[in-house]
Amino acid sequence: MATHRKPKQRTLNGSTARTAFTFVLAGAASATAFDGVGHAEPALTPAQVKAKVDRLYHDAEVATEKYNGAKEKAGAAAESLDALRDEAARGTERLNTARNALGSLATSQYRTGAVDPAVQVALTSDPDQFLRRASIADRAGDRHAAAVNGIRQQLGRIARLREEADDRLAELKSHQRDLREHKARIQDKIGAAESLLSRLTAEQRARYAEQDGHGASPAAARADRAAPRAVPAAEAAPGSRAGQAVSFAYGAIGKPYVWGATGPNAFDCSGLTQAAWKAAGVSLPRTTYTQINAGRRVSRAELAPGDLVFFYSGISHVGLYVGGGQMIHAPRPGAPVRLAPLDQMPFAGATRPA
Repeated sequence: MATHRKPKQRTLNGSTARTAFTFVLAGAASATAFDGVGHAEPALTPAQVKAKVDRLYHDAEVATEKYNGAKEKAGAAAESLDALRDEAARGTERLNTARNALGSLATSQYRTGAVDPAVQVALTSDPDQFLRRASIADRAGDRHAAAVNGIRQQLGRIARLREEADDRLAELKSHQRDLREHKARIQDKIGAAESLLSRLTAEQRARYAEQDGHGASPAAARADRAAPRAVPAAEAAPGSRAGQAVSFAYGAIGKPYVWGATGPNAFDCSGLTQAAWKAAGVSLPRTTYTQINAGRRVSRAELAPGDLVFFYSGISHVGLYVGGGQMIHAPRPGAPVRLAPLDQMPFAGATRPA
């Protein structure tokens, strides 16, 4: 008869134990990763940190433009809702006035007695007075019917206004949810980027600030701000308005990047271009993906100072061309408005505002 023995338990030791422990650490690092930034991630080289931070800031900029779009839509929905509510309030006031007038008419008829007005008219023995009273009674009846009909119309209009206001309120709440979601996404991306940058030494962080793929060094930015505010002679602006926009952009150099900001003390990328052209008397939409359609498209070879230049396939970044292959733009959090070459980012198109 065969003896059934309990299988012997093996213990992990030596290289087998070390291998298993490595797999556990790797699994833990994967499980705690956030957008490619893991809490148990091994040390990264400065170049790897730069690449990850660049990506995180770009993702934050995409979310910023979506936030700007949602904010613009929320503002429009709020204004429409206020207008509808005001109109409904005025309509309700007119309705109450009409109801009071109708009530006064009914009370007056009641006080004359329960006899039908036509019978009262017929009781008079004076033919002239009979005709006069008959005419008054007819007109009173017409006014009564018109008043009732008017009240019905006003009730219908107020009901439609309130229904439309409810739709606008639902739309506003939807945009407000979008705002909260995009804001949280922006803060997450920026927080992750800052966490990565904190791994670098002060010297490495300073080097990143100078070579972040979004423009010149802070020293160069200060020099640009002190430079004369003149459009390069080789490339004149195609009009006085374009020149005014360029002049405004030069004046903004050195001001901080703040997502969602449109000036005068801070800007994000589309906020800067909107403010620059607003100073020239031209109203631009709020976001990069709407600004690209606000004017005549121009090729890169046709660029002139004042043109809007866009980058990345998702049209997530915009700057103001100032000539000589240079633009002024608001790069990212921590990088102030500065002069930069177009070649630092993937060019996606250009627009010349009207």
